[in-house]
Amino acid sequence: MSDPVGKLPSELDQLPDRDTEETAEWAASLDAVAKAAGTRRAEYLLRRTLQHAEAAGLALPKLLETDYVNTIPTSAEPEFPGDMEMEAKITAWNRWNAAAMVTRGSKYGVGGHIATFASAAWLYETGFQHFFRGKEADGSGDQLYIQGHASPGIYARAFLDGRVSEQQLDNFRQESGGNGLPSYPHPRRLPWLWEFPTVSMGLGPLSAIYQARFNRYLQNRNIKDTANSHVWAFLGDGEMDEPESTAALALASREQLDNLTFVINCNLQRLDGPVRANFRVVQELEAQFRGAGWNVIKSLWGSAWDELFQLDTTGALVRRLREVPDAQFQTYATRDVAYIRQHFFGANAELVQLAGVLSDAKIAECFHSSRGGHEPRKVYAAYKAALEHKGAPTVILAQTVKGYTLGAGFESKNANHQMKKLTIDEFKDMRDLLGLPIPDSAFADGVVPYGHPGANSPEVRYLNERRAALGGPAPARKVEHVALPAPADRSFAPLIKGSGKQEMATTMAFVRLVKDLMRDKETGKRWVPIVPDEARTFGMESLFPSAGIYSPLGQTYEPVDRDQLMYYKEAKDGQILNEGITEAGAMADFIAACTSYATHGEPMIPFYIFYSMFGWQRTADQMWQLADQLGKGFIVGATAGRTTLTGEGLQHADGHSHLIASTNPASLNYDPAFAYEIAVIVKDGLRRMYGEKPEDVFYYLTVYNEPKVQPAMPEGVEEGILKGLYRFNEASSLESAPAADAPKIQLMASGTAIHWALEAQQLLAADWNVAADVWSATSWGELRREALECDEALLRGEVRTPYVTRALEGVTSPVLAVSDWMRQVPDQISQWVEQDWTSLGTDGFGLSDTREGARRHFGVDAQSIVVAALAQLARRGEVPASAIKEARERYGL
Repeated sequence: MSDPVGKLPSELDQLPDRDTEETAEWAASLDAVAKAAGTRRAEYLLRRTLQHAEAAGLALPKLLETDYVNTIPTSAEPEFPGDMEMEAKITAWNRWNAAAMVTRGSKYGVGGHIATFASAAWLYETGFQHFFRGKEADGSGDQLYIQGHASPGIYARAFLDGRVSEQQLDNFRQESGGNGLPSYPHPRRLPWLWEFPTVSMGLGPLSAIYQARFNRYLQNRNIKDTANSHVWAFLGDGEMDEPESTAALALASREQLDNLTFVINCNLQRLDGPVRANFRVVQELEAQFRGAGWNVIKSLWGSAWDELFQLDTTGALVRRLREVPDAQFQTYATRDVAYIRQHFFGANAELVQLAGVLSDAKIAECFHSSRGGHEPRKVYAAYKAALEHKGAPTVILAQTVKGYTLGAGFESKNANHQMKKLTIDEFKDMRDLLGLPIPDSAFADGVVPYGHPGANSPEVRYLNERRAALGGPAPARKVEHVALPAPADRSFAPLIKGSGKQEMATTMAFVRLVKDLMRDKETGKRWVPIVPDEARTFGMESLFPSAGIYSPLGQTYEPVDRDQLMYYKEAKDGQILNEGITEAGAMADFIAACTSYATHGEPMIPFYIFYSMFGWQRTADQMWQLADQLGKGFIVGATAGRTTLTGEGLQHADGHSHLIASTNPASLNYDPAFAYEIAVIVKDGLRRMYGEKPEDVFYYLTVYNEPKVQPAMPEGVEEGILKGLYRFNEASSLESAPAADAPKIQLMASGTAIHWALEAQQLLAADWNVAADVWSATSWGELRREALECDEALLRGEVRTPYVTRALEGVTSPVLAVSDWMRQVPDQISQWVEQDWTSLGTDGFGLSDTREGARRHFGVDAQSIVVAALAQLARRGEVPASAIKEARERYGL
């Protein structure tokens, strides 16, 4: 007999039923309940049964949604350990000063956000008073990812504990004078306070997950005991729309990161209006996180709702809460009780009956202000439950009112994100609501005053005592420099001496160097190789059996290639972070490793290697996050350039990453041509980032997959390699050198393009009697950076000549620059080159072809360089104009 229309077979239909009679009895029982007590009662019993089964550990699919109520009922809340009255006073002062600093700053037009911290104040204060561990205790303390728009509240707290002055509050968002406060969490701008930049939406939650994972990585590799470090990420419900916010949820649950808690402030509002106007964002997020394997705690309703839920004997209230969309509930928070009675309770007879026994005051309290995120006892219960839960990360969905305590003009209004100030009368109302002892006389000349109870006040003493018990101030960034010893020269020697007759790509040269450096007894364990599932592409498979791929579970299977020399080895103490196909995840890993020197006092040496096309183009925002966080490490763009990766085509053809990288002030960008240049750059990079006087920079190196004979390093070129330019080969060194009076030209090339330039040098000499010197431009970006510094010095009255100008001093012939990048990359230095300048590059879109075909297409191969050189010389009258046409015909251009 066929299935009824619309009924699909399930996996249960495929399993034999060993007791059909018992199964039928269960089904009959459910039918009887539905018939006698209604379908709602049957649904309730099923949900409770599934919840019970989940709590008992039965292997059943989890419910993706629970009722729209608190996970922890009031009766199950633990005793609150603090002085509630004292903490309320502290929170009141912080609310006041946060609003005051933004309002006072508004007269300068610098803006600021008031409503976010107003809604989230207790979410932060409860954590600071009872949970967040500081860096003065054992270990590394907790890592706090503060929501960017809540920064005024954190500054207000730092003002209360004496770490920030009133003058600094008055210079919020006015930093140029040297005594201001940055708008958002920026470690580079305020490095003693902020650890993590979070205002680029979505990157905070992504980074928090990988930070928690890196904490476990350090623990499992016996580098740092991070068992007591917990990662807290404070997020907005609107921020969860960003794909990065939820990109790694499965990773967190898969690796059982119970050292991680997300706190999502569900005030139901984003920047312009409701987050889910026609839906319920809390329920959506619960389903998303539970489906990903997270422990979910909902703290939605304040204690005023307890009476309503006790009266809800039919479940009508809970059902109504689940069906009202967020935008409507936001409206309830701003309308009078009569409206709420009509539109909420008037939905059915059961609710009308329930509302009949409720006072107007009770309804107003519930719908206008009583939220779980506004009650420290409920927040404490949620945080405590999160820390006690083992085996999975936790997300706390805390409901609040955006703009809470700021008055009716702010609370739940769509425009409150853009509202930057309160009036004096609104401040006085806020003062009265918070019970602060600020007299009317303090509002002199219409200026709202800051408030402080005094350095020896009970509030400040209590605050300091709580922080002392938890390990010192928070948030706080603490750096105790640990210089790493320089690796032995023998690690660099193979690259310095060259490859002899053997061909080797610069990608392979870099991997070989790192493999040798990872054997160093002093610093080898500190290397962190990071790759997004392309290790074999980059020749890194030899690291698998020796270093191991990090997995918190170790290897629970026998790898298919176990009998091979370079088998796929996973280990709990593995050194390689092989992230799968996620550049964003690999970059988040890289940031955590790059900043371990500050977060944990353990300097690590990460290198993140990827297709160059998928770095600065796809994850450049994270590169800025890395710079903000003062990270140190090596970013390696492999298979670099527009033409070096044969056959892959447009999506893999990178001709612009060096241009994008040049915009980042913390990134030192190099495009080495030879293996020995890589050795010199990496050795100096280790000194600059991890030596006695460390710099807050990171390196971007581009390497190529094109095998070439690697020459030995000439004498005296180290300075030029590091500064960005040196003469590699003079025309006079050629076997068939041009005549002494021959026309001359200087060929500058970076990366793989130097091989085209060297071939062009031969052709110019043999076919056209032109003498061309070849220069290796290891870094167009560093040449420009140094030249800009010279220009800035001139404004101070200090005359300095840029290095590129000095390097070419005495050269009278023109300069032709060529690279596997768009022409804007070498053109960065043109204004400081006093000689005639022109350039060749790979502008436009990439294409699929052989290397030779692609280079001919873009006009950067050796023959094209020859024609461009002749054209440049012809304009100067040094070769006949006819030579250009003749060369084009000879080379088939």
